[in-house]
Amino acid sequence: MHKIKRTLQIIVRGRVQGVGYRWFARELANQLGVTGYVRNLVNGDVEVMAQGDSDLLEYFMQKLKEGPTFSRVDEIKVTEVDDAPVYQSFDITF
Repeated sequence: MHKIKRTLQIIVRGRVQGVGYRWFARELANQLGVTGYVRNLVNGDVEVMAQGDSDLLEYFMQKLKEGPTFSRVDEIKVTEVDDAPVYQSFDITF
């Protein structure tokens, strides 16, 4: 059965800047084969654009909720993106 690739925009709120969150997200994405990017937003949130199979994305989101050791995730807002480009890798962008 062919798995359908999905693209999700995930906004992570909490103590997620200055705690290695973007590096955590990139390492996790690379382990799972999820593509896209992660970046800090000026309001203190982190934006993750994640592309991959549905089951992988579900696991990825669960791990994003846990975050790295010194982070604290208060909220995650997920939006399905229908017209996203195809990402070839997962990068930290600025």
